[in-house]
Amino acid sequence: MSSPGRRDVIRVDLSAGTVVRERVPDDWRRDFLGGKGLGARYLYDELDAGIDPLGPDNRLAFFVGPLSGYLPAESRYAAVTKSPLTGAFLDSYSGGSFADALAVALPDAFGLLVQGAADEPVRLTVADGEAALRPADDLWGADAAAVDDALDGAVACIGPAGENEVAYATIASDGGDHHAGRGGAGAVMGAKRLKAVVVHGDSPEPTPELAELRQRYDDAYRDDDTGRWQAAGETVESVDFANEVGVLSTRGWQAGTFDDAADIGVEAVREASTGRENESDAVPGGFRVEAADGESESVPRGGALMSLGAGLGVDDFDDVARLGATCDLLGMDAISAGNAVAWAMRAADADAVDFEVADLAFGDADAAEALLTAIAARSTTLGDTLADGVDAARERYGAGTVPTVKSMELPAYDPRGAAGMALAYATSDRGGCHRRARPVEREAFARDEWTTADRVATVVGAQNVRSTLWSLVVDDFAGETMWEDLGAEWLSAVGLDYDRDSLATLGERVWTLVRLFNVREGFARADDSLPELFEDPLPDGPAAGRTVDREAFDAMLDAYYAARGWSPDGRPTAETVDRLGLTAVVDDQTPLGAAAARTDSDSDHTP
Repeated sequence: MSSPGRRDVIRVDLSAGTVVRERVPDDWRRDFLGGKGLGARYLYDELDAGIDPLGPDNRLAFFVGPLSGYLPAESRYAAVTKSPLTGAFLDSYSGGSFADALAVALPDAFGLLVQGAADEPVRLTVADGEAALRPADDLWGADAAAVDDALDGAVACIGPAGENEVAYATIASDGGDHHAGRGGAGAVMGAKRLKAVVVHGDSPEPTPELAELRQRYDDAYRDDDTGRWQAAGETVESVDFANEVGVLSTRGWQAGTFDDAADIGVEAVREASTGRENESDAVPGGFRVEAADGESESVPRGGALMSLGAGLGVDDFDDVARLGATCDLLGMDAISAGNAVAWAMRAADADAVDFEVADLAFGDADAAEALLTAIAARSTTLGDTLADGVDAARERYGAGTVPTVKSMELPAYDPRGAAGMALAYATSDRGGCHRRARPVEREAFARDEWTTADRVATVVGAQNVRSTLWSLVVDDFAGETMWEDLGAEWLSAVGLDYDRDSLATLGERVWTLVRLFNVREGFARADDSLPELFEDPLPDGPAAGRTVDREAFDAMLDAYYAARGWSPDGRPTAETVDRLGLTAVVDDQTPLGAAAARTDSDSDHTP
């Protein structure tokens, strides 16, 4: 194979029961690459504003990039759709065997674009460049591990949470070890009655040039600071880091440190671990521990450990692992689910609501597990309400202070201890998310030295870079070895002519197109905000006394919009749209900003 040569998508219409192959327009491939970018282009082109995310008109893409299967570290795929949790654009990523197999089984296609809804449960089988629909009635009701065991091939599936359209249901692979997690792509899959996608394919055979390139980047990653960090502790070390700098949200965001963090942090995980997912790889992968049935299971990643451990006041590692496994098997995002349980525990603590749930208190892992199960099944009034997210619970019960942005529950980095995270959360295109930009990693050690300009440059730059790399669909951490040229060397190896500047512009183009999608859905400056909770000072730890100052935050948001060439109300301007080559893309239903705010000094925000 001289080049991946991806040119097509496989369009699956579940209402009609049809599968057809279509050519992707050449300019779409050039301007958006694949993954996030191509998914954004399809969603913006094919979805009318205001469509129901759980209705048949929504699209669900399983997309890879032009170099998937060859890039360093673990292969990944992008699940792209309109989120049932936020009503905004959603891209969610997962690794594991399914991503590997999808890249190989469709060597000339970017992936699957699913629309419509089946009358009865179905599964989609992909092999040798073709796809076919099969009944899946016998799998409906099964959890992620049972589905994986029942099917031959690499599987992406939903568990009971997806079937019941929990707004933060995931798409699970490898029996629940990997998830396209945040924002509810699994609920979209459930609403379409698509239980699973099964792919048959082996690892691709790279050209000598690609093999040499991969080896060089793998070696570079082993020596990179991020590579050494991940090899030593994977993302579970985030628990220890967040606690050390005082931004570890604890007991439903009531504190910034957790006295028992060491009991659920990296040393506790190492002690309990039976090994790593990929022992010999440049990126060893997550830790594994012995499960209750004697089998091996994945340890929850850092965000899940934080939300299900410190966030719920659970200080026993085995209990936290059990809660993580519950979310994995049921197919629920552990960050949103942990926050939902924390919301209920805070409301119960304050006697604000009588939930008629016994022992619903911080530190009680059994009560947390029971509520997680009720959420996935929508089996109780409280579980049914929390299945629609914290905002839905707050509206129904009139109580609770667990924070959200654009209705997405926040990860456990408290922005009061790092103002750049306040900007990152508020401007994230899919809702409260730390993956678009993580300034906390640097700002937490130099809080008083960072200026508004530092925070804006860091957030804008990271958002643009990751939009490029997620259009290539590169591993999130190993991809940091590609920040210097944004993948230009890799693309050149398969005959695609990009330089760093053109790829930086591509990332900004993708981010702006997603913003246009969200603006068309009615999102505006008021949605780029943080809850009042963060105006209260942190009570403890190294960041004690710090708040998110409303006036300072508004000034920072103004500077962010100016750097992006958006109007003060958060809309891309005609000037910016034209500069990014989006003029012919924008439809009449998308309101643009009135005037450009960009200056020459704001032109390069790539770290």
